[in-house]
Amino acid sequence: MLKPGATIGILGGGQLARMLALAGARIGLKSHVYSPVADDPAFDVCSAHTKADFLDEAALAAFAESVDVVTYEFENVPARTAEVLEAHRPVRPNPKILALTQDRLIEKQFVQSLGVATAPFAEALDAESLARAVAQLGRPSILKTRRFGYDGKGQTKIVEGVDLADALKDLGNAPCILEGFVPFAKEVSVVAARGLDGEFRAYDVCENVHEHHILATTTAPAAISDSTAQTAIDIARRIAEGAGYVGVIAAEMFVVRDGRGERLVVNEIAPRVHNSGHWTLDGAVTSQFEQHMRAIAGMPLGSARRHGKQVVMRNLIGADVDKWAEILAQDGACLHLYGKKAARPGRKMGHVTRVTP
Repeated sequence: MLKPGATIGILGGGQLARMLALAGARIGLKSHVYSPVADDPAFDVCSAHTKADFLDEAALAAFAESVDVVTYEFENVPARTAEVLEAHRPVRPNPKILALTQDRLIEKQFVQSLGVATAPFAEALDAESLARAVAQLGRPSILKTRRFGYDGKGQTKIVEGVDLADALKDLGNAPCILEGFVPFAKEVSVVAARGLDGEFRAYDVCENVHEHHILATTTAPAAISDSTAQTAIDIARRIAEGAGYVGVIAAEMFVVRDGRGERLVVNEIAPRVHNSGHWTLDGAVTSQFEQHMRAIAGMPLGSARRHGKQVVMRNLIGADVDKWAEILAQDGACLHLYGKKAARPGRKMGHVTRVTP
């Protein structure tokens, strides 16, 4: 178990790293942020920072020697980066989960190996294999790149009339996965933590609404049955335990309602703190960011209990951030700005949380 005064190394310097550093400082943990981007917002709030390429092995080794444990704010860390760091210091969550979540095909195969439902899927490497996949899964379906997709990027819808070769070309002819359409009633996620000793704590299942493929609002708790909520938490636990996970993890799921009632289909896993867990900063006893820092440091996990009757988090996208003064003037609004220099369409600039007593 690390003690207050220890240093956590964080790969990536965006808003998630920023909030991790702030949360760590609250319990006496220092943060050293490593990023190739000179003006990343986490640099403003950490104890130390290194600006270097993720494949600069000399810089990585020096960084590792300056910290006690390494974590990351995003899952697309190069495999070589994790290997270099792991030779010097523990990397948590472990690089195994990086390999799982960097490839949508491998991720779905892993989830299914646990006996957990996913959308039907098939590999699509070229126009010929995509045609076979479409014949198997039908239209509409969703074509996604196997790697490097987020916030609606790296995917396209396959509907009647879409030319398959053109669809692959639009995605750079990268290796893809075709996912069958899931007629879901709503999207939910489970944000949970697993400690070094295997302790597991989950926050309330939350309900997510996306606009233009970007998360717009998260509401906790989700409007689902108690049994469905418990099943969702059990699924997250199985995933975390199956991966030997340490830290905060998020499992995104579809809620499907039919003649059999409610059932869950796992959509994606995020091996890190997650946008749909931002409500915990103001709406839970222990935020997801502090919980992650506790977990990777081997400290006891905190309570995941929700404050109030309901918590709603809304992302501030692009020019939404210009309403900061208006939001600050609202009674009960909790504003979080990410310190990014320029507001662009589709860019997450901050969020606001409201807790209903």
